[in-house]
Amino acid sequence: MDNRKKIIAAVIAIVIAAAGSYLVYKSVGKKSGKQININSEQSSLSIANDGPVSPISGLSCENWNRRPFAVMQPADLTARPAAGFSDADLVIEMPVITASITRLMSVYVCGNPDDVGSMRSSRHDYIALAKGLDAIFVHWGGSHYAKEKLNEGVIDNMNCNNDGGKSAGQYCYRKEETGEMRGVDTGYAKFARLLEGAKDFGYRLENKFSGYPHQAEAPLDQRPNGGHLRVAFAGPFAAEYDYDKESNSYLRTWGNKEDTDRNNGKRIAPKNIVVAIAQSEQIEGQYNNVQVGDPWYDNSDSGEAHYYLNGQESNGTWKKDRARLDSKLFFYDSSGQEVKFVPGQVWVEFLEPGQGLKWKPAS
Repeated sequence: MDNRKKIIAAVIAIVIAAAGSYLVYKSVGKKSGKQININSEQSSLSIANDGPVSPISGLSCENWNRRPFAVMQPADLTARPAAGFSDADLVIEMPVITASITRLMSVYVCGNPDDVGSMRSSRHDYIALAKGLDAIFVHWGGSHYAKEKLNEGVIDNMNCNNDGGKSAGQYCYRKEETGEMRGVDTGYAKFARLLEGAKDFGYRLENKFSGYPHQAEAPLDQRPNGGHLRVAFAGPFAAEYDYDKESNSYLRTWGNKEDTDRNNGKRIAPKNIVVAIAQSEQIEGQYNNVQVGDPWYDNSDSGEAHYYLNGQESNGTWKKDRARLDSKLFFYDSSGQEVKFVPGQVWVEFLEPGQGLKWKPAS
């Protein structure tokens, strides 16, 4: 082989070797590098709650990686006090009749309450919110709007009434009526039985919800000496919160009575309160639709929001992408950044425009 041919062969060999090295490098990079999909609304927050903490409350617990269970519960006077709220990572409350009765969805990651109840029927709005939390949705029946979606299999669910969605009556029970309790107030479940049911149904139990970012609590000497919040749902559904400096939490009063947990007598005292403003309108008889960003009936998926944590009030916006059923419910501050909650329970109140909201800071 002459020198010219030797040079050409050497060049070809170098090119092939370089190409091979590049492909190996790309392959290793893909396998070992941490891939972040910038188009995924949930991946960007995965680092915010890194470690053995609930992605919702930010608290360390044994069950930190367990998939959330979202349970429908009533606000009716005859059903109070409710069981389970003190153990919830998150509670969402909003009207199920416009300008009238509210209903709640309690969400559990860390907590293992003995009883959860009473339980009540689903509304379609809550299905969309539960889906955005990657939750297993637990309910006792539902409106025909909700049943239609549950029967389509849009969310892993457990229906204690066996009339739509995944029948789960064998994991729930009825309490004996006492005092003012009505028949509709007697539906309960042992939380341990709900866990068994989810396993029996073959539902995934690992949490894939990226969660909410958190910040450290304000030092005691930087907290205000009090503050009072009134969220003026109609009549006895109005909620009030008194800020407690020592615990850095908001003591909840419901219908002019201290709100406590039926299981343990603990005062309900979330660390964070969000009041999100959303339009509500009746769509049929007793059923309404709240504009919370569901993909079926909503034409709005955002609005103003007010935040209460560390004894202070701040303002911003909320959003849930109605083009995506699994979109999480986002909370933004006035600069457009996600709000960082303090570790602990988050309570979200969806209030209609025109209903009263008043924050009275400490003197």
